Amino acid sequence: MSTTALIWILVAVVAVLAIVLVAGIVLARRRRISLAEKEKAERKPKGGGYQTGGGISLAPGGTPAPPAHPAGERTEVDGQPGVGDDASVPRDSKRRGIVDVTLPDEQAPAATRTEPVTEPVPAQQEPATAPVPAQRPPAAEPVTAPVTAPVVVPEPVVEAEEIEPTSGRLERLRGRLARSRSTFGQGLLGLLGGGDLDEESWTDVEDTLLLADLGAATTAEIVEKLRGEIVTRGVRNPEQARALLREVLVEALHPAMPRAVRALPHGDPANGGKPAVVLVVGVNGTGKTTTTGKLARVLVADGRTVLLGAADTFRAAAAEQLATWGSRVGAEVVRGNEGADPAAVAFDAVKRGVVAGVDTVLVDTAGRLHTKTGLMDELGKVKRVVEKQAEVDEVLLVLDATTGQNGLTQARVFSEVVDVTGIVLTKLDGTAKGGIVFQVQRELGVPVKLVGLGEGPDDLAPFEPGAFVDALLG
Repeated sequence: MSTTALIWILVAVVAVLAIVLVAGIVLARRRRISLAEKEKAERKPKGGGYQTGGGISLAPGGTPAPPAHPAGERTEVDGQPGVGDDASVPRDSKRRGIVDVTLPDEQAPAATRTEPVTEPVPAQQEPATAPVPAQRPPAAEPVTAPVTAPVVVPEPVVEAEEIEPTSGRLERLRGRLARSRSTFGQGLLGLLGGGDLDEESWTDVEDTLLLADLGAATTAEIVEKLRGEIVTRGVRNPEQARALLREVLVEALHPAMPRAVRALPHGDPANGGKPAVVLVVGVNGTGKTTTTGKLARVLVADGRTVLLGAADTFRAAAAEQLATWGSRVGAEVVRGNEGADPAAVAFDAVKRGVVAGVDTVLVDTAGRLHTKTGLMDELGKVKRVVEKQAEVDEVLLVLDATTGQNGLTQARVFSEVVDVTGIVLTKLDGTAKGGIVFQVQRELGVPVKLVGLGEGPDDLAPFEPGAFVDALLG
């Protein structure tokens, strides 16, 4: 074979290889999904706040079967239990036990009230028969004095504040999720709309979801759903990618969960219907007392009568704080002495609510660490004692959204003790990790019913999955 023929054969082979290489590159580029940002003629107005036209949903009292949730391991810690916001050991720890709480005797208060009547009538009545006229007037004065009249001290009359209507409340709370939106929503949209979606891009999406506290399981589900739907639906532009992301996130929040607060009475109180009973529980510093006061404002604005039970008897300012909330909305407050038995105070509050014919009794309990088994057992006893007087319709667990993963551990233990029926996430405006909402619902199977988006008295809002995702994405 001549040299010229060999040269032509080599040239032909090189040409074929070049053609195959170019064809492979072209096909690979065509398979990639490009989500590059395009110039938009119109831009949506800024704000992207948490918006909804409805108010907080209320439902009649009742005890439907609580949703099943996985049982977590109980953390045991030796030592004395710590209570209150400022103390680690109860002031009456030496006296407190786990024995059954003695219910208040209905006739005991009557006996204590009659004792002062016998004091103003000493043995001076015997000399009253003596014919000495000068001593008769002073002897008659203590006998006729109205000693038993001022037994019940009336509450001071305070003009109730004007309460904002609950309808459309979230529209007035726009922009409160700015920190979560900038980290969570804008980060995801930047990744999905920033270019070709290769493996590195999907890894960045996973990292963004994990940093927002969605948890490993929820993150894996969302990423898998996004990857599959993008291919199936043929998503080719950022607008379609954003719509798909919203759909997947809303679905992960389980919008079908019942989110109405069961705070309406069992029938008409005027005809013997008992009030709805709501227990507010949680660890120290999450905002239980504030949440109780804000929920009372919501109920009063809805035309309901409310009674507040100050069962946090260990934190010095708890009863005073709740009394302030009560005076602002015109609600009666039942409280005990500092260090009193919280179960007895809660029982008295519910009993008073039944007698007064109110619609709802809100019981604020003492903050307790979930690792303290003694106090957790005490909380369970509070619920059992209250149920001897009336049915407990709602147990709201207040979680601080800024605590992240630790909030999940707290929620698991509280759910085991008192069958939590709803979650209230406070301080959601102060965290960049709005994804805690996803993880709480997934881990416990308990719906998030209310969210706190500020320090104002009317900054308690209902949780709506669609509105929440819209606020995160902007």
